[in-house]
Amino acid sequence: MNSNILIDVLPQHVKINGKTYKINSDFRTSMVFEMMINDSELSNEEKTNVALDLYYTKIPCERDLAVEAIIWFYSCAKKEQEASGGNSRTRNSSRKNNRIYDYELDAEYIYSAFLDQYGIDLQDIKYLHWWKFRALFKSLKEDNQIVKIMGYRSVDITKDMSKEQKDFYKKMKKLYEIPKSKTEKEKINDIEKALLNGGDLSDIL
Repeated sequence: MNSNILIDVLPQHVKINGKTYKINSDFRTSMVFEMMINDSELSNEEKTNVALDLYYTKIPCERDLAVEAIIWFYSCAKKEQEASGGNSRTRNSSRKNNRIYDYELDAEYIYSAFLDQYGIDLQDIKYLHWWKFRALFKSLKEDNQIVKIMGYRSVDITKDMSKEQKDFYKKMKKLYEIPKSKTEKEKINDIEKALLNGGDLSDIL
């Protein structure tokens, strides 16, 4: 079920088999979740346990349903959401199955963009709902360096470009390359499949 950030109260709880559980809704939790999933030193079972510990103060007995609730929350109730970014280049990139941002690799650029555009210090702020963070991230203006970088990663190098343009974009793509690219939809589906079915998490993010 989708949720509308304009009219719905953003969730801080999830329901599992009729019971209500508090879920850690701060943006940092979901960022740590992504980075944890990509930790090759943890086994799949350990990653599932860490995910449950991250999001729940009291872990539900129904582990599979608890994991599904995590995925629902992490994806902002929209499993098919596009990769973040508010311009056409980021939307095009999502359709081409290229991931154009990384919360760990791009941390400094994201921090600076939020401080510059919104006056939000992501280091000092005590709480920011994950869904609010995602909405703000998607609406970053094109003069922010992170949006420029996402544009470099997503741009098509076509035969109509001059040699100088091609060389420039090739250089930028190489400079800001993200290993193991995936769209948000692919990433979320793979995480869910791996956590629920014991699949391989090593190449998800």
